[in-house]
Amino acid sequence: MLTVLTIILEEFILKRQIIDTIAAYDTIIIHRHVRPDPDAYGSQQGLKELILANYPDKKVFAVGEHDASLSFMAQPDQITDDVYNNALVIVTDTANTERVDDQRYTEGKMVIKIDHHPNDDAYGDLLWVDTTASSCSEMIYELYEEGQKTVDWRLSAAAARFLFAGIVGDTGRFQFSSTTARTFKIVAELITYDFDRNQIFDGMYEMEQKLLNLQGYIYQNFQMDEHGAAHIKLTKELLTAHDAVPSEASLLVGCLGNVKGICAWVVFIEEEDQIRVRLRSKGPVINTLAKEFNGGGHPLAAGATAYSWEEADRVIARLQEICNTYHS
Repeated sequence: MLTVLTIILEEFILKRQIIDTIAAYDTIIIHRHVRPDPDAYGSQQGLKELILANYPDKKVFAVGEHDASLSFMAQPDQITDDVYNNALVIVTDTANTERVDDQRYTEGKMVIKIDHHPNDDAYGDLLWVDTTASSCSEMIYELYEEGQKTVDWRLSAAAARFLFAGIVGDTGRFQFSSTTARTFKIVAELITYDFDRNQIFDGMYEMEQKLLNLQGYIYQNFQMDEHGAAHIKLTKELLTAHDAVPSEASLLVGCLGNVKGICAWVVFIEEEDQIRVRLRSKGPVINTLAKEFNGGGHPLAAGATAYSWEEADRVIARLQEICNTYHS
C-alpha cells in the first residue's frame, strides 16, 4: 500500500508541476513522434486545445510532419526557429529522442516529457511517464482533471474530440488489454461533449478499395508456424502494385489479430532505404525483440527497423523462438 500511495503522490506532484509550468510560459510548442498515429495527434492536439481553452492569450503550437491519413483530425502548425526562444516545449507520446518529430524540440527553454511507453530514454527537464495508461491521450485527460480541481481548468469540445480519438486509436477500439475501467470512465466523460464520433470512426477505419485489396493479400499470403508466430513481407514492388504507400500499409498491421491461433506477428513494410518492422502480440512480450533491431514500444505492440531482408529473416527467427518459449 505504501508503494501505491507513493506513486499516487509522485504523480500528483508531477501533474501540479506541469500545470504550474504551463501557466508560467507565454509560448508553448508541443511535439510528438514521427510517423504519427491517432494517439500522437490526439495527445498533442488535445493538449494544445486544453491549454488554449484555459489560457487563450498564450501562443500554443502543435508541430511535426503531417500524415495525410490523419487529416480528419488536424493539420500541424508551421513555425520558424525564433519561436523557440524562451518557449516551453512539451513532447507527448514519444519514448525516445530519436523518434521526436522535428528535432528543434531541444531549442526551447524547457522540455517536458509526457508519455506512456517504457521510460528507456529519460529525456527532458520534467518527466511524467505512466506505463499503466492506455494512451497518452488518457494522461492528458488526467492532467485536465488535476487542473480542474486545483486551478479551475475547463475542457473544451475540441480538446475532448482529440482525446477521445487518441484513446480509441491506442486501445484498438477498447479491445487491447491496456484498456481499464479508468479508460472507460474517462471515455464516458468525453462523449458528453459536443463532437461527431462518427466522423472520427469513419476517419480511422474507412478504407479505400486498394487498401482492402492489400488487406486481402495479407490474409491470403501471411505465413504462420505451429506456435502461432506469423509474418508477412510487403515489398516496395508489392505496394506499388496495390497503389499503396508505406504509411497506408501501416494501417493494416492489426488485421492479423483476427486470425485464430495466432500468438504474435510481424509485418514488414519496405520503404526506400529501410524496412519498417511492425510487431504485435497476443501474449508474449515483444518490445524486447524490437529493441534488438533498433526499436522499442509497448510489451504487446512495438516497432523496429531492418536494413535488409536477411535482417528481417532474423526478426522472424527470433519471433518464432519467443512464441515457442511462450507455449513451452
